[in-house]
Amino acid sequence: MIKLANHINIDSIILRANRDLSYNYLINEDFDMFKEISLRNLELARKLKDSSAVAYTNKNLGWYYYAIDDDNTQSYKYLIRALDYFNLKGILNEKAEILASIATIQDLEKDYLGSEQNAIEALRLLNNLNAEDKNEDKYRLLNLLGGLSYKLENHEKSIEYHTKALNLAKKIEDRIDRYSESLNNLALTYRAKENYVKALNFYEELINDNKLRKNDITFYALILDNYAFTKFMQGNYDFDVLEKDFKMALKIADSIDDSYTKLAASIDLSKFYKANDRKDSALIYAKESYKISRDIPINELYLESMILLSDLTKGEESNNYLKAHIKLSDSLLKKERNNRNKYARIKYDTDQIEAENEQISKENFYLAILSIGLLFSAILIYVVISQRSKNRKLRLIQVQQKANEDIYNLMLGQQDKVDEARAKEKIRVSKELHDGVLGRLFGTRLSLDSMNFKDGKEAMMTRANYIGQLKTIEEDIRKISHELNTDFVSGTGFMEIVSELIENQTQAYGLTFDFNYTDDISWDLVSNKTKINIYRIIQESMQNIYKHANANAIKISISLEKDVICLEIIDDGEGFDTSKSKKGIGLKNMTSRVEDINGKITFTSHTGDGTTVNVKIPYTNQST
Repeated sequence: MIKLANHINIDSIILRANRDLSYNYLINEDFDMFKEISLRNLELARKLKDSSAVAYTNKNLGWYYYAIDDDNTQSYKYLIRALDYFNLKGILNEKAEILASIATIQDLEKDYLGSEQNAIEALRLLNNLNAEDKNEDKYRLLNLLGGLSYKLENHEKSIEYHTKALNLAKKIEDRIDRYSESLNNLALTYRAKENYVKALNFYEELINDNKLRKNDITFYALILDNYAFTKFMQGNYDFDVLEKDFKMALKIADSIDDSYTKLAASIDLSKFYKANDRKDSALIYAKESYKISRDIPINELYLESMILLSDLTKGEESNNYLKAHIKLSDSLLKKERNNRNKYARIKYDTDQIEAENEQISKENFYLAILSIGLLFSAILIYVVISQRSKNRKLRLIQVQQKANEDIYNLMLGQQDKVDEARAKEKIRVSKELHDGVLGRLFGTRLSLDSMNFKDGKEAMMTRANYIGQLKTIEEDIRKISHELNTDFVSGTGFMEIVSELIENQTQAYGLTFDFNYTDDISWDLVSNKTKINIYRIIQESMQNIYKHANANAIKISISLEKDVICLEIIDDGEGFDTSKSKKGIGLKNMTSRVEDINGKITFTSHTGDGTTVNVKIPYTNQST
């Protein structure tokens, strides 16, 4: 496809081929080539002024720099450009998705207010779309807004968002982890409000969930640590029981090499020991948390471990930890300010570019108007000048019309000659039959009649001679018949065409197949319309199996039962519930084709048991 596009050298076709190519690189996880082709596509789309291609390519590059290259700045730049195009085109679902991605980046870069603004706008757009398939996206936005409100210490608003997320999680099928995540977020927020009883109720629901411990041991370890630390903050606890819970969470995290939970549990355990005057144990876990936090990018916990070590050590060592804490805090604050300014500059620069483009468009518009005025003047001058030659042109047209009439009359004459030749050929064949074949038949019949009263060897030989003459006459009749039927197109070979279709498509789709057909059907007696529809039904059915069934094998048979052509297509795929599923375009097309040739079609399927398609078409009353 790419070679063909480059060969014909049409930019729009090259762009379309390259977009397909970039998608293939993406699904095959060749991300370097995906980036390279996408950058090339962006340049070509701008050249062609294809705003849709520009928008989607910017979106793809934004995803690449965020998810693969871990470059939030570049990702933000491309996403902002994509947002401008989707906003201009009024494509609300894409606009909502881009706003959600930008809000996520702003949250990571600690631009909480900007993130909150974009997340609220994205959620508003999704709510207006009122689409059930957007529940997952709505959940992520509610969860993000709950986290942002928590970071901005607006705990009541955080609880409101996380409660909405919790209710929405119940509607998302096969995502029980979303429900557990929302319970943990609510517990953390209530703990921040010092409502420990409410927080512990949520944690106890999670800890008592056997499925959570079985299916997500990593999250269970984090919940166990949060539960223990909440009881510690509440006070009035059993030291041994709480110590056991902390160490169990740490042990689980260590066994699965979960650095984040190990870090959180180590810090919480250090605070627990410190509060209970076990400074040696507190120091051990504080140093452990400090060591882990240097290897993972969670600066808040890194700062917290420095404060703990500053409190638990003395003299110069304590001062060093305190200085490191102050230095890192100042550095992070400076980085946050720079990031906010940087993203503001990117947005400003993008807006400036858009404004400049708009100004250029206006200038081009005025230039176009001026050009049209000049062109109009030139046309007027041309009309005045050309008026003088109008009579000459009219005379030329008349001459051309006369020539066309002569050509038409000549064509009519040629057609008359063709018709005359056909009439002569009919007369020739008629004479050939009358004067040749019929005369010889008549003579042979009289001769055979005269032999009825003769016996003997000579009579037998004479009869044999006349029989030979009859065979010769038969061959003459067959020859004339073939000459009259030279335009007939035979219907043989249809099964070879169908076999080739099945073999090629199953090979392309990675399927094994079993194709059986009967020789009882004379396909040259079947209408071309019926054969075309049978071919298209098999083709459409195999496409549906490839797209939706996730099958490994397919069985196709064609038989003749009581003057009815029976086509059966069976796959071993996932199947579907025919009582619930709406017919897609493919099934509707197949049904329409069968009805068009007075046939019947049925679909038999159950979830997990594959699908059977039965087609019955009348064999009688067919005409080629």
